[in-house]
Amino acid sequence: MNNKIAITAFSSISPLGNTSEAVWKKYLDNQHCFSKQFLDQQQTSVAALEAESEQIIAEIRESDIKYKFLDDSVLFAIAASRKAVDQAGWNADAVFGINIGSSRGATDLFEKHYREYLDTGKAQTLASPTTTLGNISSWIAHDLQSTGPEISHSITCSTALHALLNGIAWLKSGMADKFLVGGSEAPLTDFTIAQMRALKIYSRIDQDKDLWPNLAFDFEKTQNTMILGEGAAVCCLEAGEKEKAVAYVTGVGYATEILEHNISISAEATCFQKSMKMALKDVALETIDAIVMHAPGTIKGDLTELRAIEKVFGSKLPLLTTNKWKIGHTFGASGILSLELALLMLQHDTFIEVPFGPKQTQTKSIKRVLINAVGFGGNAVSILIDKS
Repeated sequence: MNNKIAITAFSSISPLGNTSEAVWKKYLDNQHCFSKQFLDQQQTSVAALEAESEQIIAEIRESDIKYKFLDDSVLFAIAASRKAVDQAGWNADAVFGINIGSSRGATDLFEKHYREYLDTGKAQTLASPTTTLGNISSWIAHDLQSTGPEISHSITCSTALHALLNGIAWLKSGMADKFLVGGSEAPLTDFTIAQMRALKIYSRIDQDKDLWPNLAFDFEKTQNTMILGEGAAVCCLEAGEKEKAVAYVTGVGYATEILEHNISISAEATCFQKSMKMALKDVALETIDAIVMHAPGTIKGDLTELRAIEKVFGSKLPLLTTNKWKIGHTFGASGILSLELALLMLQHDTFIEVPFGPKQTQTKSIKRVLINAVGFGGNAVSILIDKS
């Protein structure tokens, strides 16, 4: 990349907590964040917000009468965005763009409105504006009173990293100096869970009987073990060298595969090979200290990504990790939550490994991390970040 792109602030709200200190503490405890909810007519393992974060969302909902009608996906994003903009020091006069995406959008509200329509034959007045995908970024713009461009999109599970790509493109074009980017997802609903079960990818492991209900990063598992989680995360991007920079984005890559069917990915994840090679252009492979994998907990999803990494890096692999064994798959927010893990490992110079995975030993400082994400349709994104 011709000029540096600084990440000047980062904030999230997820099953890990709502502050960087709480999130890091959770990453160090080697325990998953799964609980059970009655969804899709049965007890279901999910990764939900913890009590303190739920209270934050409840307070936002009650703070404005208009917010009472919004989906959790919007409120999650508002909570994360308020904190990030404050950390970045973007005052009321700052002009910045917003691109917050979601894979599913207002799933809970949509299901409720449709159920009411089936029962009564009538739709609520606000059914449409509160379930359109664009309402995430537009409500954040309203909440922050921003004046820059506002964009929403869905590119399935790579949505948040596509938002980051878009923000970088705006900054490099000179059309903006600052961009707020990220993803939000609130997928813990009956129909969403039912869809994942229909695909036969949702975990059937009973968390009351087994220690690890999601076996993301277990490359020898014999069943799919994906579990859904909820949350949102955003980061503030600024062009050039910044004293307050948390890290710098120094490489980006993207690719799409030719589909065999709706959720296919090739045996060696060609899309990941292409996206990683693009992000790593002119970078010595031995300087990559760690990779935060997408690794959703499915047999094929985990293994094909590993094969792609082996194709790109050969026998000398960087340290490999993922967070989905801990917080599940947050769909459109998953890539930005993986970026959070990467930023924290850089900040604390500590590698977070998967407790049941192959033993890996950190032998040098973590200064450069690659983050992967991919969604249905093989639309991969790889982001390279540097400590300085």
